[in-house]
Amino acid sequence: MSKKGKKEKGAAAAEGGDVATNRRARHKFKLLEKFEAGVQLQGSEVKSLRDGKASINEAYAVVEKGEVWLRGAHIPPYLPASRENHDPDRPRKLLLHRREIERLIGKTAERGLTLVPTRIYFRGPRAKVELALATGKEGRDRRRDIQERDQRREIERDYKQRMR
Repeated sequence: MSKKGKKEKGAAAAEGGDVATNRRARHKFKLLEKFEAGVQLQGSEVKSLRDGKASINEAYAVVEKGEVWLRGAHIPPYLPASRENHDPDRPRKLLLHRREIERLIGKTAERGLTLVPTRIYFRGPRAKVELALATGKEGRDRRRDIQERDQRREIERDYKQRMR
């Protein structure tokens, strides 16, 4: 019998799983709508992502001059590519259809919404970023979410005990 253990992060990324996730995004923001965007990367960045090394916890996306840019994402240098490496914190261009960009321009300017990257993953050979159109949560909203989650857990616990 073979043991089924946790996959390494790099192995999951190579098989199409998530490379990086922004788990705090759901806590800090109310996510309204999600978009899938391609990312314009250099070769060493792709190698580093395939190893499962990236961080988008402090990342955000902005629309400038009709283009969408990912800022604050950290993709560490790929060590075997010593000379040809990239700047780990450089802004990266996100690839979206023109209509999607125009729609995002309207929503972010008009309503005060922001673009938050929630995860980086591979779809086939291409690296993708999942962007969420979000609005910031206030302290009371976070507390309310925690309270609702605790209540749901309690109800489920009671239900399981009654079913026994």
